Amino acid sequence: MSKYRSLVFALLTNLACNLALAGVELGQVAPNIEGTLLNGKSFSLGANKGKVVLINFWASWCEPCREEMPIIEAYLKKHQSQGFEVLAITMDKPADLEQAQKIMQNYSFLSAERKQMNYSGYGRIWRIPTTFIIDKQGILRKNGLTGDPKVDLKVLEETVTPLL
Repeated sequence: MSKYRSLVFALLTNLACNLALAGVELGQVAPNIEGTLLNGKSFSLGANKGKVVLINFWASWCEPCREEMPIIEAYLKKHQSQGFEVLAITMDKPADLEQAQKIMQNYSFLSAERKQMNYSGYGRIWRIPTTFIIDKQGILRKNGLTGDPKVDLKVLEETVTPLL
């Protein structure tokens, strides 16, 4: 009976993971993300049609996350006037939120705390950093849950620049 339960559990877990990823497909309309930013303003991905939007899930304790933030910031400053926007959603626990807010003071991009945002259409964010890129028509062009999650200047120039 124990082997049977383990097999059923494994199959159900696999199915759940596949279903969680099924809603986020390249070339399809990106699920909406909406909620309240750290500055108290509202954000809705749907209201940003006409812009290329980079959604970055990160945490203050995540060194690769902190390493890519200056690269994203430099790219944003160079291309914001062309319709490029960045939203960084911290996955920090409430006890670490103050540290996340302190880090975000160094950047000009929009920022939010995960509990204040509804991103359920993207499934379970199981690794960080995770980055999604949505084009001006609201179509998903990079899915951070598949492939290389790293964002560097090469990724930005190859993925974002042609969309601007």
